[in-house]
Amino acid sequence: MVHGERVLLVRSSSPHINPPLWWLPGGGIDFAESPEETLLREFREETGLSIKDPVLIDVASDVRRRPNGDRIHTVRVIYSVTLDGGELRDEAEGTTDQVQWFALRELDDVNVADYARRTIQRSLAK
Repeated sequence: MVHGERVLLVRSSSPHINPPLWWLPGGGIDFAESPEETLLREFREETGLSIKDPVLIDVASDVRRRPNGDRIHTVRVIYSVTLDGGELRDEAEGTTDQVQWFALRELDDVNVADYARRTIQRSLAK
């Protein structure tokens, strides 16, 4: 989520990734859940913040290897959103363990997931 000159990112809780990897809030779709419902739920779980007015901006697909060697194929449905309240807090016992606002100028020094970096760059180009 890009907001002014800042971006909100969450950090992977995997101890196998060094330096820690940061990405955009979001997550897996539960059975019978729409992508928009998933976004609202996952955003709140990972950040403590509520959002509204999701607008689809991209669908991206990537294949990568996990630290254990398994291949994973991810389809990412990416939205722009509007903040709607809540208090920033870290997720407990999830796939992420920290949430943080970063100044856009700091991102060159942060290990940001490729898809997230591309999404941020595209949103700034508009």
